[in-house]
Amino acid sequence: MPRHFTTEEYADRLSRARAALSETGRDGLLLFAPESHYWLTGYDTFGFAMFQCMVLTASGETHLLTRRPDRLQALQTSTLSEDQIHIWTDYEGTDPIADLARLIASLGLDAARLGYESRTAGLNDYWGLRLHAALPGLTDCSDLMPALRRLKSPAEVEMHRRAAALSDDALDAALETTRAGAFEGDILAAMQGAVFRGGGDYAGNEFILGSGAGALLCRSASGRRHLDPQDQMTIEWSGAYARYHAAMMQTLITGDASPAHRRMHAAASEALTACEAAIRPGAPMGDVYEAHAQTFDAHGLSHARLSACGYGMGAVYAPIWVDFPMFYEGNPLIMQENQVFFLHMILMDDESGHAMCLGHSVLNTAQGAERLSRHAPALFEL
Repeated sequence: MPRHFTTEEYADRLSRARAALSETGRDGLLLFAPESHYWLTGYDTFGFAMFQCMVLTASGETHLLTRRPDRLQALQTSTLSEDQIHIWTDYEGTDPIADLARLIASLGLDAARLGYESRTAGLNDYWGLRLHAALPGLTDCSDLMPALRRLKSPAEVEMHRRAAALSDDALDAALETTRAGAFEGDILAAMQGAVFRGGGDYAGNEFILGSGAGALLCRSASGRRHLDPQDQMTIEWSGAYARYHAAMMQTLITGDASPAHRRMHAAASEALTACEAAIRPGAPMGDVYEAHAQTFDAHGLSHARLSACGYGMGAVYAPIWVDFPMFYEGNPLIMQENQVFFLHMILMDDESGHAMCLGHSVLNTAQGAERLSRHAPALFEL
C-alpha cells in the first residue's frame, strides 16, 4: 500500500499518463525523473543518484529497474509489486543499460518507438550517452510527465497546504531566534527543527540563509556568522510534506530598518500583490513576470531585480525544489486551476548593499491566487 495517496488516486494518475503517452504515438516511456516515479507510483527514494529507470508501456504496465538497496524501498513506498521490480547488480564491469535493454525486449517493446526523459537529474550525461548508444531512436518526451504533475488533485493540494503550514512554523522559529548576536547556525537549526517536529521532510534543496553582505546572495554558501546589532538577513526556505513544497522568502532586519530597506519593502510588497493579481486560469505565466518588472521599474529598482520572479511548486527531489517552468519574460505557458506557484520578489542592490526579499506560495483557484501562508509579508525589525 503506498504511503500518501489512495490506490484509486494512483490508478487515475496511471490512466492519465497512459492517455498522454498514447497521444505521442510511442509504445512506451523511459522515466528517469524521480518526480515521475513518485507521482506515478509513490516510489520514494534518493536512489536516482545511481542508475535507475521506470518503464511505462502504452498498455499501462509499469516496471522498475533499480539496484538491490531500493527493492524494499519500492515495495514499501509504491504501488509496484515484486514482479514489477527488476534488479541490476553491482560488480566490476556491470552494465545496467544492457539490463534495461533486456527488460525492454522482454516487454515486447520496440526501442525505436520509445520516449524518454532527459531533462532530469535522474539521467546524467554519462548514462545518457550509453543509453543512446544501446537504444538509438529514442524520442525526448521530457515534457509529458511535468504537464500531468502541474495539475494538483484535491489530495495533492492538501499536501501543499500542510507544507505551507510547516513553512510558517519555520518562519515563527526564525523570528524567535533572530536577534543581534544570534548565530546563523542556530537560526537554521530552529527552522529545520520546526519542519521536522511538524512531521515534514527535508526540502528539495538546502535552506538559504545569508546575513550582512551575504543577504544579497540567492544561494547558500558554507560558513556561518553572528548577526550584528544592525544587520540584514535574507532567508529562503520551504516546508516539505510528503515531498510537496510551499516555499517562502523573507529579509529580516536586526535593529531599525533603514529608509532604503523601507522603500524596498514597500516596492516588494506592491510587486507581490501585483503578481498575485496576474495569476488566474487561462493567463500566460509571462503576465506575472511583467507585473513584477513593471512594479519594480516604476520604483526605480530595475537594477536590483532579477529576470525571474517565481516558479511552480510540486513534489520534487534534490538538488532543487524548483518545479519548472519559471515566471520569466514572455513565458507563454498558460496557467491552470489547481497549480501551485512560489512568488519571490527579490531586490538585491549591490550598489547600496541593501537586500529586501518577500515571497510565499499560492494556489491558483478559479478566482485567482490564494495565499497558502498565514504570515503576511511584513517588514520584520528584530
